Amino acid sequence: MKFHPLTGEFARAADETEFLTSQLPRTRSLLGFTLLFCVVFFQLFFLTDIAALGLDAALRETLPARLGVALIGGIGAWLAYRRPLTVRATRLAASSAEILSLGCFMVVALARPNEVHWHALSMVVIQVVIYLYIPNRLAYATAIVSGGVVVFLALVHFMLPPRPMADLLTMGMLLAMINTFGILAARRFNRVAREEFRLQTQLKRLAERDQLTGCYNRHYLNDHLLGTELARARRFGHPVSAVLCDIDHFKHINDNFGHHQGDNVIQGFATLLQGMTRQGVDAVVRYGGEEFLLILPVTALPGASALAERLREAFAASSFTVDGEPVPTSASFGVATFDFSSRDLRVTLPDLIVAADKQLYAAKRNGRNRVESVEVAL
Repeated sequence: MKFHPLTGEFARAADETEFLTSQLPRTRSLLGFTLLFCVVFFQLFFLTDIAALGLDAALRETLPARLGVALIGGIGAWLAYRRPLTVRATRLAASSAEILSLGCFMVVALARPNEVHWHALSMVVIQVVIYLYIPNRLAYATAIVSGGVVVFLALVHFMLPPRPMADLLTMGMLLAMINTFGILAARRFNRVAREEFRLQTQLKRLAERDQLTGCYNRHYLNDHLLGTELARARRFGHPVSAVLCDIDHFKHINDNFGHHQGDNVIQGFATLLQGMTRQGVDAVVRYGGEEFLLILPVTALPGASALAERLREAFAASSFTVDGEPVPTSASFGVATFDFSSRDLRVTLPDLIVAADKQLYAAKRNGRNRVESVEVAL
């Protein structure tokens, strides 16, 4: 997982999507809280409108804008808390609230033209909130804040009482500096959050995956797959197949060609298994040294046997060479299936694996490089 040098986000779109999806509950919570917080304080500042303009003028000139912020911010917060917003929807809600808040801020600034320095300070606070507290893509936040700064400076120069050029220049430089530091702080925040996610992903992969092949390991099989797949099979009443496969004469490969070449054969076999099974549906587990287990949900015996036969043929046709000398490869397969539509609670996935193991040994006894299968009966 590499990082974008400018934004601190992941460079690959798939990695960024995975990160944002994993963070979505936290993002919705942060978005809802921040919008509510900002709405409450934006309305409380109506008291300063009354003090500066009088009640009648404040009701007429600034209250509609403040109520507009309350409406949009409130809707965004309600959606964040009460609806399962997607990543795109959270960004849309964040961007809409930011743009509307800046627009209403300009209305208040026009209504109170003699308080430019207070407005500039408010603009600084708005920048900090947008960059650091409202979850949004950095590119969107940068565009919105930079546009708001430009509009505010134009408003001060063209529509508010004239000010010395040195005053305008100083204000512009300070706002530009805060904008720059806001971008840098948001970039650093992005990088830290994604670095933590990257490390967690690596640790999870090390805990779940075999280091040599990238397949699931026995720990993940025992702690997650067996219980999850068994519960799903019983709930929906579909068949499940287990396929145990073992590379034939693997000790001969190690003894004659070296352990390094043996590892290459194991990796090649694992790649074949992962490439010919359904990603996200089937599970490929490194069960032992050169032994692999396939868990095939919603797969009856004919389909599992046909897959095992295709795998057997493909592996036998694989070409592994050492110094130009071919390394012969083949594998034996044991297949066992049980249809959980019977709702029989006595049969478990470990029972299915034991049955597949017996079929694997039958395949080895019967000459290797073959498939043996059985339908587990009640």
